Amino acid sequence: MNLAVIGFGNAGGKVVDKLLAFESNTGRSLCRFALAVNSAEIDLAKLDYVPRDNRILIGQTDQRVKGRGAGADPEVGATIARQDHHEIERAMDGVPIHDIDGFLVVAGLGGGTGSGGAPVLAETLSDRYAEPVYGLGVLPSADEGGRPAFNAARSLTSFTEATENLVLFDNDTWRQHGDSVETGYDRTNEEIARRVVTLLAAGELDGSQISEAAMDSSDVKRTLATGGVSSIAFSSSGLESGTREEKGLISRFTNGHDESRDESDLTMKVHGLVRKAVKSRLTIPAEIDSAERSLVVVSGPPSEFSQKGMRRAREWLERETDSVEILAGDDPREGADRLSVAVLLSNVTRVDRIDALQDQAVDAKSNIQQQADTREDEINDLITDDSGELDPI
Repeated sequence: MNLAVIGFGNAGGKVVDKLLAFESNTGRSLCRFALAVNSAEIDLAKLDYVPRDNRILIGQTDQRVKGRGAGADPEVGATIARQDHHEIERAMDGVPIHDIDGFLVVAGLGGGTGSGGAPVLAETLSDRYAEPVYGLGVLPSADEGGRPAFNAARSLTSFTEATENLVLFDNDTWRQHGDSVETGYDRTNEEIARRVVTLLAAGELDGSQISEAAMDSSDVKRTLATGGVSSIAFSSSGLESGTREEKGLISRFTNGHDESRDESDLTMKVHGLVRKAVKSRLTIPAEIDSAERSLVVVSGPPSEFSQKGMRRAREWLERETDSVEILAGDDPREGADRLSVAVLLSNVTRVDRIDALQDQAVDAKSNIQQQADTREDEINDLITDDSGELDPI
């Protein structure tokens, strides 16, 4: 799948930077065009892989922003995205529109620029282009406080409605004890990149071997065409101690090589990796039987593939999701040192984390209003004398 990828806001730009880095390090092809849009100049300067000409600063003429950020206010983020849409659209003129399968808008949903601006951009792209527009949203951790939860819950509604499908990543699920804020975000961004690129770059002509069971962009697009919210599962394993070719060479001298045992081992390995992926951490935890459609990509050296293992894994996933809408394919990577599995669960409808986020957001809204009312009374008490005898100038 070839995409035009736009990171909106600080978190969105950093994730896109990681996508490009992972592509470069693994020889894959996903991002045919990459753009970073932000209201904070310093955040754009920190990017390493997004071309400098594709880093767009918005809000420079807005008195509340002036290149210093939206102040965690999504209303400001949405406003400057609309005000400066011509700047963004000019940058989008560089998109090789006849060579992409869709757009991917990436944003953190707890701040201001991304949570407010990303849905605006997604809606604009949907109106302007025929290609599908997908979203990748990063939820704030619960311990970041009420304001980020309030922003995220509001943005989630707008972002989902503005995109063909919104893949979510939950920071709460991925933070490790003892992580600093910067270290934690950097590591989770790498996890996002690994899952998204492994899944969406499968089947592209990037110099890798082409398989008869290769995944292509139409498979991905069909799986994502459900709308709603989606999650990605991932698992990987080291290769066998020797490749199948090495084992075959040894067998010439030992006559002890058992090809049926090799096939059985690989069948179990592929099947086991798919089960492990789905049963472990998803990008956002969800009840897998609430998924409408699923897609499985097995990536690694062709010698480690097993079509029988993929068939068994697909049958198992059909039972687990209670759906026959399961597509599966492989992505041969001759030089890979691991066998990886990525599973897309599309349109999951039972997601406890979203319910918890919404509850936290409702409480935060009530507290914000109550604090504002109390603060106004306290200010009046402070600047007014008790007897009311002093008149303001």
